[in-house]
Amino acid sequence: MGTQVEARFFQCPVDAGLALMAGKWKPRILWKLYRYQIMRFAQFKRMLPGITDKMLTQQLRELETDGLIIRTVYPVVPPKVEYTLSTFGRTLEPVIAAIATWGETHEQEIRSHLEPDNVALQEKSS
Repeated sequence: MGTQVEARFFQCPVDAGLALMAGKWKPRILWKLYRYQIMRFAQFKRMLPGITDKMLTQQLRELETDGLIIRTVYPVVPPKVEYTLSTFGRTLEPVIAAIATWGETHEQEIRSHLEPDNVALQEKSS
């Protein structure tokens, strides 16, 4: 398994669900594939500011190893590689959509909790 998580260590179903898609980049990669269906490496790079080539390659490989995405290489020059959600990966679509809807619905409240001034005020009052 690409994420090197063993099933016997799952403490609850949430652990199992997050084991394959947790982290900074994997949810974003899955979101892009959910929205756009087919993506190429350069498209991910444009749509995920701040990700390095090495990190994107690593995350894509892990998602492929874990069975969530399919990497298709076309025999052309230059090589053409496309990524799509696998059948197993598509089972996450309702989860991804629910997280996106929740994020849109509560964006202002989330931002207020993440703003530096609010964090400083919370630390002073503790």
